Amino acid sequence: MKCNDRVFGLLMLVLAVAYGWGATQFPEPFGGGEAIGPETFPFLLAVVLALSSLYLIVKPDPGSKWPPMRTGLELLIAVVVLIAYVLLLQPLGFIITTTLAVGTLCWRMGAAPIRAYVTGLIAGIVVYFLFTIGLDLSLPLGVLSVLEGS
Repeated sequence: MKCNDRVFGLLMLVLAVAYGWGATQFPEPFGGGEAIGPETFPFLLAVVLALSSLYLIVKPDPGSKWPPMRTGLELLIAVVVLIAYVLLLQPLGFIITTTLAVGTLCWRMGAAPIRAYVTGLIAGIVVYFLFTIGLDLSLPLGVLSVLEGS
């Protein structure tokens, strides 16, 4: 059933275009004119997704089948978690939102809840400091911004 891969590839291509367009909507960084701005990484992801999608459309796997209903439900949960991540990133901040998203996804993949959310917390803290200190990029602190002022 080659149709499965082609339908999935087409859906992912639409997502890639939307994601790439969204990346171009980021405001210009203060000072402007920088080669690498906030849109660079999301735009690169959109290009990779678009190329992968085109490959699925042009050369589908001849033996592909639709995933079982349980897998489809898990994929839907992952999409909902990622949408919630985007919506909560500004108000809750990067560390809390990443903790919740990574923890939930790890838990859905079979990790024990406590370990899943501890992994999410560690990932949130490590990536936050890598971006803010290592790359000198700002990530939203959200409700934790109270700590920033002190």
